[in-house]
Amino acid sequence: MRTHGARTAWMVAFLVTAWGFNWPLSKMALAFTPPILFSGMRTLAGGIILLIVARITRPGQLNLRKNWYIYLISSLFNIILYYALQTIGLAYLPSGLFSAIVFLQPMLVGILSWLWLGDPMHAWKVAGLVLGFVGVGVISLGSLSGVHSSSIGIILAVATSVSWAIGTVYVKKTSGLVDPVWLVAIQLVIGGMLMSGIGSAIEPLQSIRWTGEFIALFAIISVIVIALGWLVYFTLIGSGEATKVASYTFLIPLISAFASALLMREPLTLSLVVGLVLVLVSIYFVNRPAPAVKEKASTQ
Repeated sequence: MRTHGARTAWMVAFLVTAWGFNWPLSKMALAFTPPILFSGMRTLAGGIILLIVARITRPGQLNLRKNWYIYLISSLFNIILYYALQTIGLAYLPSGLFSAIVFLQPMLVGILSWLWLGDPMHAWKVAGLVLGFVGVGVISLGSLSGVHSSSIGIILAVATSVSWAIGTVYVKKTSGLVDPVWLVAIQLVIGGMLMSGIGSAIEPLQSIRWTGEFIALFAIISVIVIALGWLVYFTLIGSGEATKVASYTFLIPLISAFASALLMREPLTLSLVVGLVLVLVSIYFVNRPAPAVKEKASTQ
C-alpha cells in the first residue's frame, strides 16, 4: 500500500539522518565530558528507555536464563567495544573521517558472513570489498597530511568497525533465538552499566560540565540516536524491510561528513569526498544480490 511505503520511507530517512548526525553531535559532547563516562551514560539511558518499551510491548519474551550468553556476547561487541572505541577515537579524528572508516562495517560483515556463516561471495561482493578498502586508503592517506589526522584515531576507527561487524554477524547467527527488541535493550543496559562503572572509576564525575548545551546533546543522543534509532531499525527489520535498510545505510557516512561540515566547520577535502564516493559505491556493490544464473535449456 502507498501509505505503508510512505511510512517506511520516513522511517528509513529518520534512521540514516539520526545515525549520520550522531558522529558530530558526539564529538561536540566530548567537549563537556570524559569519553568513557559519556559513552556509558548515553548508552545506559538509551537502554533504560528501550527496556521500558520492551517490558510493555513484549512481556515474557526475555528468556534471560536460557539466552544470557547471547545477551552478554552481543553486548561485548555491539555496545561495550563499539561505543567505547568510537567515543575515544572521536577525540583523535574529525567525525566525518572517523565515521567513513567505521562504515567499512558492511564490507567486513560480508567477509565474516562468508567465512562464519557460509554466505555466498559473488563477484559484486568481491568488487565492493576491494573498492571499499581503496576508498578507505584514499581517505586515510589524504587525512594523514592534515593537522587534525592521527594514526591512533584511524586504528581506533578500524577497531570500532571490526567490533561492530563481529557483533552484527553474531546476532545474525543467533537470530531466531532471542527477541530483537529485548536483545538491544539488554545489551544497551549491560554495556551502559559496565562502561559507566569503568568511567566512574578512572574518570572524575566532577569533570562533567552539565551545561545546557551538554544536557541537550545528551538527551538527543540518548533518546533519538540510541533508543529511537535502534527501535526504528528493528521495526523496519521486523516488517520485512531488512534489505532496504541495509541498502540505505551507505548514506550514513555521507550525511555525517556534511553534518560535520555544517555543525563543526570540518573541511570537506578532495580526498575525503573521493574516498567517501568509493566507499559508498563499494557498500552498494556488497549489498547487491548475486547475478542470476541462467539455466541452459535441456537438449535431452
